[in-house]
Amino acid sequence: LPKQKAQRYEAVKWVMVFAIGVCTGLVGLFVDFFVRLLTQLKFRVVQSSVEECTEKGCLALSLLELLGFNLTFVFLASLLVLIQPVAAGSGIPEIKCYLNGVKVPGVVRLRTVVCKALGVLFSVAGGLFVGKEGPMIHSGAVMGAGLPQFQSISLRKIQFNFPYFRSDRDKRDFVSAGAAAGVAAAFGAPIGGTLFSLEEGSSFWNQGLTWKVLFCSMAATFTLNFFRSGIQFGSWGSFQLPGLLNFGEFKCSESDKKCHLWTAVDLGFFILMGIFGGLLGATFNCLNKRLAKYRMRNVHPKPKLVRVLESLLLSLTTTVVVFVASMVLGECRQMSSTSPSGNDTLSLQGMSEDVNSSIKTFFCPNETYNDMATLFFNPQESAILQLFHQDGTFSPVTLSLFFLLYFLLSCWTYGISVPSGLFVPSLLCGAAFGRLVANLLKSYIGLDHIYSGTFALIGAAAFLGGVVRMTISLTVILIESTNEITYGLPIMITLMVAKWTGDFFNKGIYDIHVNLRGVPLLEWETEVEMDKLRASDIMEPNLTYVYPHTRIQSLVSILRTTVHHAFPVVTENRGNEREFMKGNQLISNNIKFKKSSILTRAGEQRKRSQSMKSYPSSELRNMCDEHIATEEPPEKEDLLQQMLERRYTPYPNLYPDQSPSEEWTMEERFRPLTFHGLILRSQLVTLLVRGVCYSESQSSASQPRLSHAEMSEDYPRYPDIHDLDLTLLNPRMIVDVTPYMNPSPFAVSPNTHVSQVFNLFRTMGLRHLPVVNAVGEIVGIITRHNLTHEFLQARLRQHYQTI
Repeated sequence: LPKQKAQRYEAVKWVMVFAIGVCTGLVGLFVDFFVRLLTQLKFRVVQSSVEECTEKGCLALSLLELLGFNLTFVFLASLLVLIQPVAAGSGIPEIKCYLNGVKVPGVVRLRTVVCKALGVLFSVAGGLFVGKEGPMIHSGAVMGAGLPQFQSISLRKIQFNFPYFRSDRDKRDFVSAGAAAGVAAAFGAPIGGTLFSLEEGSSFWNQGLTWKVLFCSMAATFTLNFFRSGIQFGSWGSFQLPGLLNFGEFKCSESDKKCHLWTAVDLGFFILMGIFGGLLGATFNCLNKRLAKYRMRNVHPKPKLVRVLESLLLSLTTTVVVFVASMVLGECRQMSSTSPSGNDTLSLQGMSEDVNSSIKTFFCPNETYNDMATLFFNPQESAILQLFHQDGTFSPVTLSLFFLLYFLLSCWTYGISVPSGLFVPSLLCGAAFGRLVANLLKSYIGLDHIYSGTFALIGAAAFLGGVVRMTISLTVILIESTNEITYGLPIMITLMVAKWTGDFFNKGIYDIHVNLRGVPLLEWETEVEMDKLRASDIMEPNLTYVYPHTRIQSLVSILRTTVHHAFPVVTENRGNEREFMKGNQLISNNIKFKKSSILTRAGEQRKRSQSMKSYPSSELRNMCDEHIATEEPPEKEDLLQQMLERRYTPYPNLYPDQSPSEEWTMEERFRPLTFHGLILRSQLVTLLVRGVCYSESQSSASQPRLSHAEMSEDYPRYPDIHDLDLTLLNPRMIVDVTPYMNPSPFAVSPNTHVSQVFNLFRTMGLRHLPVVNAVGEIVGIITRHNLTHEFLQARLRQHYQTI
């Protein structure tokens, strides 16, 4: 029964969404566990070596040990990217493209997620200034794409007969859910994840998806939380560690009565920090864009080994900078005496112990600590917690140097051939900037009420907002990560100001990288001046089309000589069709198809006119009557003149078994085409592979019929036309494509404004939009390429020139 089938489909969808969330949480757990393990091992060995060598004077040996660890880890991360190049970077630009409707090769494959997870584990443990949070989003998206398919290219042996979700739309919905689960697992922010998917990811969103995506995010957060709490604290089921990155609890100490987390006076400073954050973010993006262009010109064309060498050079530089800065530039600061009161929760004590245990005392006497080493010689998450919660001060000089070094090195790092996230380096960089502002306000302006942790958080938000330009999702992610709803207003204002300031200069980092790759990403809307253009100005007029009944040899030649994803199905408006090729089964079939479709339309029109007690327009009635009753050729007027008056576009005519010839008259070249529907390349190839055709002596009714399940069985990878064995097919056989075409695709008139075309394309998630004139003839087709910013700009320039 259809109702039961629909309910089962919906139930399976919920189960799949839950499974995607759990698997994403487990990937996060795997990455976190091994990063922690490798980092602890590295720092334990190096720290004991530094402490020994401080007395003996053999610090060069400690540096070599650190270099040994870091270079090995980064080398492994680079090798994994050589295996699967799409695994480089954070993966957010690629997922953004995928959800916008562009298929990036290999972006959601199993091999990608394996290389990504292992690679990010090694690149974070290798001391590079990268985060593991961005790649979590990519990993979640791969889980979303792969799990509901129950098959994989990498593991061809595993094949389940799972008939659900065999369409791009379903797959894209699951990828949205997976990306949201990745954010949720990274930050312990399920609502932030859902909003990230809505704001940054999906182009096509429906209400039913919201609830499923939130459920998926919850599943990911709680899976990760459950296992991390159990593994680290041994208290299974206590849920103390929401995400991979948690900011801890912001709380004034009870002894300090003057302290407030923030006051109305601070808002003015927050707005200024937002402006600075936007400027710094724009600078970061500008430098990174130049670096990326330099890489594309000078590094990528060379052998792949050069990319590995660049990663190793960066690792070497970073390690030396971290080591030398910690040893030479650090200052010894007094440890804070205040500690959280005894009645606090276990998690806060754990957090406070974490902050105090990650203090580094290199070269400093008792009761003091080395502030630069505390920031550099710790995992990035610990350094962020230090800046947020350490009551002891960091000197302004240390914070300035740390910010500068971190800014430059993380700018160089984003874009090299290792899996890398940008969230954590940006947060750490911004937190140092915020802490610096707080120090200056306290020391030089004498504002005692300031809570340094708040300024560090706002600085982190300002810088991250200036780099990635996310708004609502980033606000919610930061509020959920701090568990402090009172921070909502300052974070929101700061992010808005940072975004506006940054947008004045350039785009967000992800959009920049999408543009550099030349991906035709569609924005949310077109510019106002584009409405000077119409659909006829931007459409592709030279069409490759098929007939309702077409010979196999013609189909094969069309598929082999074009790369189009879909073809219009047309018949030709010729009065002399019967005389043109007498006795040809193919032509008579095409005439029959056209006649039957006109009959149906006429019948519909008659029914409608009777029900409305009115008549169809005389023109339409004449047209119907002419085709039904008499089928006489139209009056012998000057056909070319008629066509030019009705603004036809010339077409190359791919007739079923003859190509356009030089001897064709102008009349034959300007033949108008009646549009009947669209058929996809994948459908045509499937029909050929399965031998769906009939011979000239038979009628089209004898052609075998395929069910929807059989047509979509090979999804998502349909056979390629070039791999087809044509010896099994008789080229003179005929394929009737009418049962398989889409007879009612979205279509627009040639006079439609570009903004309307764009909105239809964007909101409906289309790939092709036929342009059909008032009498049902196709005059062009619009694809994603025709709506890209560059293409529209070029057409607008042409438009102005013709005026």
